[in-house]
Amino acid sequence: MPFDAHALDTLDYPRVRAALQERAATPMGVQLARKLCPVSDAGRIERELSELEDALFGVSLSLGGIGDVRELHGRANEGRVLSGQELLEVAYALDAAMTVRRSIAANSRGPLLRLAGQLGEHGVLVRRVLESLDRDGQVRDDASHKLREIRRKVGPLRDRIRERLTSSLEKWADVLQDNLITIRRDRYVLPVQASRVGQVQGIIVDASSTGQTYFVEPASVTPLNNELTRLMLDEEAEVRRILTELSALVASDGEIALTIETIGELDLIASKAALSRDWRLNRPETSNDATYQMLEARHPLIENPVPNDLSLGENGTNLLLITGPNMGGKTATLKTLGLAVLMHQSGIYVAASRAKLPIVDDVLVDVGDEQSLEESLSTFAAHLQHLRYVLKHASPRTLILIDELGSGTDPAEGAALAQAMIEQLLTQDARGVITSHLAPLKLFALETPGLKNASMGFDLDALAPTYHLQVGQPGRSYALSIARRMGIPEHVMARAETILGPEGGLLERLLENLEIERRQLSQELEHAKTARREAVIERDRVQSQRQDIEQRRHELLAEASQKAEAAYAQALEQVRGLRARAREESARPRVMQELRDLRRAAQQERPQQSQPQELRGDPLKVGSTVNVPAYGAAGQVMEVRGDELVVQLGVMKVNVRRRDVRLKEEPKPAALARTFNGRSPSNFQTELQLRGQHVEEAIEELRSTIGEASALRETPLRVVHGKGQGVLRRLIREYLKADKRVDSFHDAEPNQGGHGVTIVNLKV
Repeated sequence: MPFDAHALDTLDYPRVRAALQERAATPMGVQLARKLCPVSDAGRIERELSELEDALFGVSLSLGGIGDVRELHGRANEGRVLSGQELLEVAYALDAAMTVRRSIAANSRGPLLRLAGQLGEHGVLVRRVLESLDRDGQVRDDASHKLREIRRKVGPLRDRIRERLTSSLEKWADVLQDNLITIRRDRYVLPVQASRVGQVQGIIVDASSTGQTYFVEPASVTPLNNELTRLMLDEEAEVRRILTELSALVASDGEIALTIETIGELDLIASKAALSRDWRLNRPETSNDATYQMLEARHPLIENPVPNDLSLGENGTNLLLITGPNMGGKTATLKTLGLAVLMHQSGIYVAASRAKLPIVDDVLVDVGDEQSLEESLSTFAAHLQHLRYVLKHASPRTLILIDELGSGTDPAEGAALAQAMIEQLLTQDARGVITSHLAPLKLFALETPGLKNASMGFDLDALAPTYHLQVGQPGRSYALSIARRMGIPEHVMARAETILGPEGGLLERLLENLEIERRQLSQELEHAKTARREAVIERDRVQSQRQDIEQRRHELLAEASQKAEAAYAQALEQVRGLRARAREESARPRVMQELRDLRRAAQQERPQQSQPQELRGDPLKVGSTVNVPAYGAAGQVMEVRGDELVVQLGVMKVNVRRRDVRLKEEPKPAALARTFNGRSPSNFQTELQLRGQHVEEAIEELRSTIGEASALRETPLRVVHGKGQGVLRRLIREYLKADKRVDSFHDAEPNQGGHGVTIVNLKV
């Protein structure tokens, strides 16, 4: 069903329409904006919001200058001939429409492509009109071959007529009124004095208004004038034929009406986009469960509004009761929600940083004083008429907005009636906002499920509202406080407080205490938010520094890697040269000395790396060797179960606590020195300690040692990598498989290290 017109007017919806009309660029857009109304079709609403988003962030719709040519199209359909200017208007409008279609096709994100498909292809019509008419709407000479031939003859003929009349000027100079050539009734003539017109041989074509001058066509130019007239008639007929042909072309284009209607729809979308930018609106989400959520909602028609958060339908709150002093913003808050719902269901963005709104069938409103003297209706009676309509149609699919419920009559009776109406609305599962001044309703809201108190903030020191919505707290009337601040005599105020009694002021005092506590909590919350923001800033700063350090670390590693590659290449080249020289028996002692010097220099240049301290992690892990004093034996850790360890002691497995064992470090075996073929002593170490090193570093040192041992024909090598998790052992063996200098490799004897040592045999 259509939305109630009274609700639209009450919630200032016509002003939104007017704002759209101001931003429309075409008559069609203005017309659509004037007729715009909210709808309940969820699919249509979502489509229109998507089209609006496309116009805001995808396509720039430029529609200025496109006129409504549907009336001209209708006249052409009736068989009437359009003028040149009218044909140009049609061509310009259709040409601009095709430009818009191309722009949408090139820039649309998708939603506007549907409307672009409704813009027809009018290229033949536009091209034909623009080729036949000039900018003034006159038919061009080359519009047809016949017209071109006619106009080609007219010019020289006019020149011949003027030449003959010029020669006649001297002959008839004494009888002419003026010595000039003029045109009357499309014929070239001479102005002759009326008293002497009989002296001129020719035809009188016209006379002046005073009767003192006759315009005479000399007989010598009559045949030429006749020929000119014939050509002019032929030209006129050909021009009319061309205009008739173009008008028929307009009439035969059946897509013109749809194109112009679509331009109107696009213009309305462009107006909505301009309104969204000007009013700083945002796209709302559609709620499917009759819940309303609006963050930083504001009334778009109020200058410098205070944003507030609004929610309905969440946590069992279906109705919101806003109380507080007059002029505090209660009605504006109520209208903010109502206007947002109407704008959302009109395919327009809403004035909130974020909004989630349901699709409603109607907005039921009772706002303002509608006293009618003509119909003998009081303010209270007018309210009751609207409230009857509200109760009749209230449901989860409607939004209820009632201002000053229970006012206009006795406060006690008004409160009772208002409470009964609220109970009925809750029974009908309605959603809405109600404002009131009645104190009993505040207490009723405290103990009624589905109804929640709210109030508008008020600065008592400044005697001014803050316009901030405070949900969960009923509002104070401030009547006595404001009266005292406004200078009402103290004895009058004292008497008012006496009449009110202690119980009468109890609620106000309770509300005052609540306000004080709320203010304190708000301050603490603000301090917490400030601290959190500072913490986030500090975290971001530390993360940025960490990223800088990490980037610098990668740069240093890359630089070191390049240097290492260069040094390795240089060393490899030296080793190859020494190896070649070592084949000579006499050169071997010298080569061995150079190798020893080279290795000693490399070890001195290599930076000494301290064993990294494990700041985190457990030194006791699977594979660790530990002493168990309680059993007087040592064994290997097989499992780690929290605070307990499973230790293999010979053929027996025992469970012991961490604190009852001591980590046992493996003794480093002494380095074995070998001689070179028994001929001369050698300092080459056949044992290579790689335990605890990084994989890349260990492989590099293994490659260097194998190269040196191969050159010195030292074999086998003893590579100590430890047991651990077996990662370093596996990677070392993968390298040994690929090195052509390695003949074979195997684990050491159990008493010589077992799986923690690999024996490498080289090819010699």
